[in-house]
Amino acid sequence: MQNKNYLKKFHQEDWHSPRGRYIREFIFGANDGLVSTVGFIAGVASSLGVVKLVLLAGIAEAVAGTVSMALGAYIASKSQRDFFSSQILREKQEIEENPKKEYDEIIEIYEDKGFLKKQAKEIADVISRDKAQWLDFMIRDELKINGDLENSAKIASITGVSFILGALPPILPFIFMASTKSALVVSFAASLLFLVLVGIGKTKITKQKILKSILEMIIIGGLAFGIGYFAGNLTEILVR
Repeated sequence: MQNKNYLKKFHQEDWHSPRGRYIREFIFGANDGLVSTVGFIAGVASSLGVVKLVLLAGIAEAVAGTVSMALGAYIASKSQRDFFSSQILREKQEIEENPKKEYDEIIEIYEDKGFLKKQAKEIADVISRDKAQWLDFMIRDELKINGDLENSAKIASITGVSFILGALPPILPFIFMASTKSALVVSFAASLLFLVLVGIGKTKITKQKILKSILEMIIIGGLAFGIGYFAGNLTEILVR
């Protein structure tokens, strides 16, 4: 009973459930949306210097990035899902067509875990009594597929929405401010604040210290801003 309770608790934890992947995708998308946009905005603002042009360029970049990220996440997730599905189907066929081989594989798996041959055979006898349980075991312990197969459309939606949310902080100041320099300063400040919030949220997955997570995010954002600003100024000098 204690082992069952432990396993139940284990699978309910965020990281060991589909929700864990959704949290990871959201943080990844938001971080990528902000970092790529803040770097782009810094470069464009330093070279163009016109608020409306910076705003239009920023919106275009954010929309293009959102579509690219969402489609990329969908294709990657669907490819993985299709691959896992084919592996599971093959495993199911092998249990039906060659049960002796699959039975021996259960024994080998448990022997690799340190069980004696006799103990491994006893466990194999129990597992192989029910084909659904048998398939579940082979999926988890041989194929190393844990949890439900991902919903590709949901992964794509989460990635796309989180990307556009991350892209908003560096863009919004250019909607409400007339001075490019002032808007750029506020844009950077808003981006830093967003990175702090993402850094705090990231600790839910990484379990690292909040301060360390925040500093990592700020350094990444600062580098993106600095590189973008430098690239913008360099471009302006080269095209003069």
